[in-house]
This record gives sequence, structure tokens and C-alpha cells, in this order.
Amino acid sequence: MTEVLTEPRSIRIKGRSFLAVVLSPDLPLDQWLARLDDLASRSAGFFLGRPVVLDVHDLPLNREELKGLIAELATRNVSIMGLEGAKPSMVERGMPPILKGGKPVADIDVPKTEVAAGPAEAAETPEEEADGVPVLKAAPAPEARPGVNSLVVAEPVRSGQSVVFTEGDVTVIGSVASGAEIIAGGSVHIYGALRGRVMAGCLGNMSARIFCRKLEAELLAIDGIYKMAEDIEPDMLGHPAQFWLEDDAIHAEKIA
Repeated sequence: MTEVLTEPRSIRIKGRSFLAVVLSPDLPLDQWLARLDDLASRSAGFFLGRPVVLDVHDLPLNREELKGLIAELATRNVSIMGLEGAKPSMVERGMPPILKGGKPVADIDVPKTEVAAGPAEAAETPEEEADGVPVLKAAPAPEARPGVNSLVVAEPVRSGQSVVFTEGDVTVIGSVASGAEIIAGGSVHIYGALRGRVMAGCLGNMSARIFCRKLEAELLAIDGIYKMAEDIEPDMLGHPAQFWLEDDAIHAEKIA
């Protein structure tokens, strides 16, 4: 009998963050589902392959009602990856897990660490002597540089492509094709035709704006408030335009 020795292999587990769409239903649910159907019908593939979190904060649902809502969303090809605001009594085995700690930020906060100086890199320098004992004065800290808060896409965005940049503004030097999408934490600037979908201020930035040289958009959204192609004034189409959020509604004007 031959004995085969095998070395134990470790399991690699990593933490990673992803951008997810959060759906926050309101009552009555049948009317909310009807509005969701309207959005899906006018923007085909909006939820296809996209991670979705269901926010049920302050929603008076029991377990069976929550299961029914998840099932209704599944028939619409909306796959729920997690539940936010759900009580443990509302969730059973086989249902999406309860998520906690979600916040509208783009990066994981990294704590500051102190690096000890080596012999060739003194963190402190002798300044003067007091009673024959050197007094050390800390060297000045290096000046902090601001982080990158804009992304420039130097080519057209083709159909089926997604550009996601939650840290700030997105500028596209070219057009955004039908079926393409731009998701930005700040404003979006398009120096070409906008034929696809643009979502600005995706992490709660109400002051974000959308600018384009030629308006032919499928969907526009700022801080979760959206406007479909059918909702855009006909005299705006084909012209340079800008959009902003005011009083929970998207406003638009032509750009000269």
C-alpha cells in the first residue's frame, strides 16, 4: 500500500467592496412594483446582472410578505444580494442575508499608521541643549496631497460598456452609445452625443449635474431621481444641455 502525503492548502478569504443598487420600496407595494415595471420597460436591462440590495427600513412587513416581495422581484430578473434594515425574525434559511454598516462612501477608511524611522532616516533632529541634554524636535510631517476626484475617459463608451467612478466627476471625450452607462459620484460631462444612461451623484450628491453636447439619452438620474427619454422635452433633443436636481425633480436647460 502506497501512502500519499498531501500538504494542507489554505483557503484565501478577502474583503472586497462592490457598488450595488439599493431599492427602497414604499407602500402600497403593488403601486411601487408598477412604478418599477415602468422603469424596467423604458430602460431595458437596467437591473440585468446588477447587484441589488433591498432596503426595508421602517417597512411593516412580516416574513411571508418579505418573501413574497423578493419573489416578485425575482420574476422581474431583480436578484437581491442582501437585505438592509430587516429584523432577524423576518429572515429564514435560503433568504438573502441581512447587511449592516452600509454607507454612501466610495472607499474603505484606512487608519493612519506610524512608521518608525531607521538609523539613516531620523524622525527627530536635535534642536538645542538643556542642562547638557539634547532636546529633540519632531521633523515636520510631509504635506498631504489631495486624492483624485475626477476620471477622464478619452474615447467613446460603446454599447454594453459601463463606466463606474464613485469618487467624483466623470468626463467623456466622445459619445456614450445606446446601451452604455456612466455612474459617477459627482457630475458627468460628455463632449459628444449622450445616447445611453447616465447616473450622477450616485452616493447622495444632490449638487451633481449632467452636461452633454448632444442630448439623446435613454435615462438620466441624479441622486436617485431619474428621468426617462419619454420624459425629456422634445425641444431639448439633439441640443447641448445640462441637468440638475431641485425640489426632488430633475430640471433641464439648453446650453448655448
